Amino acid sequence: MTADLHYKSIVELSDLYRRKELKPSEVTQASLDRIAQLDKRFNAYMTVLGERALQHAHRADDEIAKGIDRGPLHGVPIGLKDLCYTSFAPTGGGTMIHAKFVPSFNATVVDRLELGGAISIGKLKMTEGAYTSHHPDDTAPLNPWSLDHWVGSSSSGSGVATSAGLCYGAIGSDTGGSIRFPSATCGLTGIKPTWGRVSRYGVFPLADSLDHVGPMCRSAADAAAMLGVIAGADPNDPTALQAPVPNYLAQLGGGVRGLRIGVDRSYTQDGIDPQVVAALGEAERALADLGASIREVKFPDYQKLVSQWIPMCSVETAEAHLATYHSRKQDYGPDLAQLIEQGHTVTGVEIAAIHHERLKFSGALAALFEDIDLLLVPTMPVPIPTLTKMGEYGADPNVLLNILRFTAPFDFSGSPTITMPMGMASDAMPLSFQLVGPHLSEHVLARAGHAYQSITDWHTRRPPIA
Repeated sequence: MTADLHYKSIVELSDLYRRKELKPSEVTQASLDRIAQLDKRFNAYMTVLGERALQHAHRADDEIAKGIDRGPLHGVPIGLKDLCYTSFAPTGGGTMIHAKFVPSFNATVVDRLELGGAISIGKLKMTEGAYTSHHPDDTAPLNPWSLDHWVGSSSSGSGVATSAGLCYGAIGSDTGGSIRFPSATCGLTGIKPTWGRVSRYGVFPLADSLDHVGPMCRSAADAAAMLGVIAGADPNDPTALQAPVPNYLAQLGGGVRGLRIGVDRSYTQDGIDPQVVAALGEAERALADLGASIREVKFPDYQKLVSQWIPMCSVETAEAHLATYHSRKQDYGPDLAQLIEQGHTVTGVEIAAIHHERLKFSGALAALFEDIDLLLVPTMPVPIPTLTKMGEYGADPNVLLNILRFTAPFDFSGSPTITMPMGMASDAMPLSFQLVGPHLSEHVLARAGHAYQSITDWHTRRPPIA
């Protein structure tokens, strides 16, 4: 086995298995050893499923030896965000009230991963209820790039584990940016699919109409491999889209030549840190060099809608916690409790106004995509903040709204995005950008991301883990 085994891509592992140069049991054991060695420092895992993972890995050994091929995730250790129901492990959702809850069934995404041969190696930590902060009684994951910097929320453990080589990919969820923020802060590639492209059955909700489930990986190709396994209609989730699932991996080589990529320089530059602006300009030039057509566009008005994200989220979160909040209020952390309390004060008239604003924005964005294929935007308006700076931000709601500037609009609209590294800031932390597409354009996003990563190496940079 090579020394960099823990940073092999999913696609590479799959090829090595097929060539009989590696076995899933060897890779899984190496992953468990690395978790035992490093996770005391990074706190990515809530539960490590060592014995079960090895059993499934040995089964994958036998199947691959017999020529059975379950697909690109066969024998690959994958981490599960701890809001995905698992009948074989507790599913706490980052809360204390559900810390010992063992569901009677698996989330659809878990069943699909395991049917595809993936090895569920553990349940990954997350913020309480998938909101902004960890419960005070929980130890938060730490960024492997720098323990002093923000790790993103809410898929914090998913970002840390994948970045630190403690799994080969992970499930994340995104309501206001929670696939994209930890992908950005940990130097990863994440796909937030179209709303409903991936079933939410058996996934703890934060805000159902805003929640998206998707893959967090180290490359666009790996994210495409994972998405192809978990996407698709689900009879248990009537909101899951019925559209057939393309072979995302097979379409990766299509490149971006002729794709129309829109840029609104006011949206992406005004009030944005110069380092982010400069790196985004380099990403734009790289895409143009690959043959994309860069077009100046006008992004729809978004400020009012972003200001409505917290009230909208609060109402849906209050509804999600109706069964437990009033009887167990003392077991909730302050931030999630405050959100739920706010949700009980928002009026029906206010919700109607938010709904109408959401419809207007979504319609205007859909019209924009009549003239372009993809939209280029940053993931965050600033380089990754330190934990100290994030603490200062917490006292200013306007800062949160600014951070949501490039994420929340696309949760409201349900638009798919791919988030990728695009450079390094002056403090040696990753910088990140997004490509956004019309509904069900994940195949285009994946091939555009793969094309960009074929001529850049930002996604191959690794955190300085001794």
